[in-house]
Amino acid sequence: MEKQVVLVLDFGGQYNQLIARRVRELHVYSEMVPFDIPMDELLAKQPAAIILTGGPASVHVKDAPACDPRIFSLGIPVLGICYGMQLMAQELGGEVRASQLKEYGRTQLDIIGDDLIFQGIGRPTQVWMSHGDSICSIPADFQVTASTANCPIAAMCAPARQLYGVQFHPEVRHTLEGQQILKNFLFEVAHLKGDWDLSDYIAQTIQEIRAQVGGKKVLCGLSGGVDSSVAATLVHRAVGDQLVCVYVDNGLMRKGETEQLVETFDKQEHIKLVVVDARERFLSKLAGIIDPELKRKIIGEEFIRVFEAEAKKLGEIDYLVQGTIYPDVVESGTSTAHTIKSHHNVGGLPEDMQFELVEPLRLLFKDEVRVIGEKLGIAEDIVWRQPFPGPGLGVRVLEEVSPEKVKILQEADFIVREEIKKAGLDREIWQAFAVLPPIRSVGVMGDARTYAYPIIIRAVVSDDAMTAEWAQLPYELLDIMARRIVNEVRGVNRVVYDITSKPPGTIEWE
Repeated sequence: MEKQVVLVLDFGGQYNQLIARRVRELHVYSEMVPFDIPMDELLAKQPAAIILTGGPASVHVKDAPACDPRIFSLGIPVLGICYGMQLMAQELGGEVRASQLKEYGRTQLDIIGDDLIFQGIGRPTQVWMSHGDSICSIPADFQVTASTANCPIAAMCAPARQLYGVQFHPEVRHTLEGQQILKNFLFEVAHLKGDWDLSDYIAQTIQEIRAQVGGKKVLCGLSGGVDSSVAATLVHRAVGDQLVCVYVDNGLMRKGETEQLVETFDKQEHIKLVVVDARERFLSKLAGIIDPELKRKIIGEEFIRVFEAEAKKLGEIDYLVQGTIYPDVVESGTSTAHTIKSHHNVGGLPEDMQFELVEPLRLLFKDEVRVIGEKLGIAEDIVWRQPFPGPGLGVRVLEEVSPEKVKILQEADFIVREEIKKAGLDREIWQAFAVLPPIRSVGVMGDARTYAYPIIIRAVVSDDAMTAEWAQLPYELLDIMARRIVNEVRGVNRVVYDITSKPPGTIEWE
């Protein structure tokens, strides 16, 4: 039976992929596609519903992003969100103007009309706004169904045409009943079945890998994290002994990581594993490098060069498996999204790379990857490992990287993770780690003056890494970590805690 598909047309907002993720949480398969997808390609996907996302542009600017207007007359249910609603209004005869009072943040939504997407929603309800333009008149056949203090037209619909629009963002957690609104659109408006399961994704992906690779050899860059481990396991299920995994110790791994990976993965799936000691090679390349984007690109290219060297030893290998997930792609910049930071396995890849990439997780979120890992029977300590950036500690030692700084950070980071686990918080915390800034401060230890590094502790809670809140760790736990780090890690005399959420910060410092 063919699965029902919801197409999410991406107009460039940094968090638009959350819409696709929220739809999948409701057991409906979704795909993100460019806003200007040709009509024949769109129809070939046979969408059961379409969602138009938000975006940074104004509908009034020259060359403003616009979808094919025929989308609104296909008879397929369409939900426009923020910019998507404004575009819908303008294309169908309404009017959009720059708002005198812009809205950004939480606000109260008053539901003032009958609308299926607001079925069972509180009156009023809290929503998240982020817009500079507003609709000042709606198209014919539409009705206004919600408003806020600064936005008289905060939602509209034309039920007979199955067209709906909301000015706010139901995909973010700050819209308290946003998931119910999306659920109403999918099931009350579009009448979808909600029968998609990640098990279907596993079977489909294995078939796609076999079709792509054929009978050729495949190399997988294995880091030991959940993403690369799940990717490796999926490829191994697809092509068996055609796969060889290569783990590169680049000198930027966490304390004890290499030993743990070899011990754990040797028991997993009986996959052939080659361990490469490239510590000196990477650290020498990073000497004197300060710019974080340059560090990421150097690390990304060096990984590829190591893989190419190993591939020559192993014989002709045409394919490289990577555990790239969707947030990596978005933060590295897409055709509709700005670059936040280049991930070593996306924006850091060299142009002359000799491999064709196999990326079975490219359209998945971290939590979906974990579910697939559990379904594949991967060891729990791998499936639930905290995310670790591909460039490793290279982007947690801020500015120039040196062996001395890496050693300090490894020790401090180990204490942070160990105490988080002792406190029973390792499943609640999305990521907890240490950062080493390029500054020193005066302290006193043993009645003597010290001039040493501070350590920054960063801990966040998140569902998907696209947004994150700083973790409100108990003071007692912070105290234990701070005292241990200062007492046990030479070269450190101060510990601070980062209480910045994402946005405006990112989870990593570089």
